[in-house]
Amino acid sequence: MLDLIELGLFVTLLVVGFFAGSIVEKRHYASIRKREREYADVLAYAVRFPPDRVTRQRAFLVHGTVVISSDYFKTFVAGLRNLFGGRVRTYETLMERARREAMLRLKHDARRQGAKLVICVRFETTTISTGWAASIEVFAFGTALIPDQDSALSFPSRALAAA
Repeated sequence: MLDLIELGLFVTLLVVGFFAGSIVEKRHYASIRKREREYADVLAYAVRFPPDRVTRQRAFLVHGTVVISSDYFKTFVAGLRNLFGGRVRTYETLMERARREAMLRLKHDARRQGAKLVICVRFETTTISTGWAASIEVFAFGTALIPDQDSALSFPSRALAAA
């Protein structure tokens, strides 16, 4: 009888995890898409140097960090996938959401300080394991640039895109 109760609890947690996780993930993606449109004017690139090295600019570090946890269903499916090997697609969406969220927070930090251009953007990722739930932290950082007041530079986005 006790085994049947445990099995019922396990199946219930899987079903709740699937539906709750799907709802949370869809809401998060909708929020990310909305904010990506909002921060489209803040350009962020992995290039090391700005397009115009002659113009004097103020440079400062900006960052964004996020910790996202996996739901019970994704953790269970990933555990099964580990038994057989192959891509763990359930965690790929988790990583994508975390990277995009960290980038949005980086852009928010840049805009808050008056910058419209961030160069040398890098990501650091850390896995956090607490019992059955897998969580990841993504830390995005880069160098924000603001032209000095005496220079009339508008950053050419086409020059950076070609670099």
